[in-house]
Amino acid sequence: MSVSPVSSVPPSPSAIAADTSAAAPTQADLLDFVRRTAADAELISSLPLDPEGRTWVRLEGPGGSEAWLIGWPPGTGTGWHDHADSVGAFLTARGTLKEYSLAARLPTDGWKTLELADGVDRERSLAAGHGRAFGRHHVHEVLNESPEEHAVSIHAYYPPLPGIRRYSRTGRVLRLEQVERPEDWQ
Repeated sequence: MSVSPVSSVPPSPSAIAADTSAAAPTQADLLDFVRRTAADAELISSLPLDPEGRTWVRLEGPGGSEAWLIGWPPGTGTGWHDHADSVGAFLTARGTLKEYSLAARLPTDGWKTLELADGVDRERSLAAGHGRAFGRHHVHEVLNESPEEHAVSIHAYYPPLPGIRRYSRTGRVLRLEQVERPEDWQ
């Protein structure tokens, strides 16, 4: 058995930062992961689908990220929410999902009600095989608007979700309603 000498010189702060950033998956890494996962037909078809409520299974994401396989019955959605300090990606594996989002950076703390400016609303339809990545504090809602077809999607977040802020929206007014913690959905 051989023993390698251990250096008594601690690594520099820049070396530590480089190691940490190299390990953290990027938005592109997460999008690549959800694309590859969506291609696993056996996994996608293994998700039990409920006719009335969303179903989900937690998956192992890359680099310590959190990932979910989610089933969407016709007419279901998330409501307006964000993923706090996590970046993420999601992709539709079956069916079509609609995403409504805000093209505005919102303050993260200290508010309950905001009036949104004109022109901040975005809308995209994500058919099977299509997805997107997003940054921290991305506010959106995701819906399966189909009247008859289930949708299935894969989602990944890094760091693992510290919380989800839920909002209500009436016209241009966005109101913070609730903050959920991981123990609320796991």
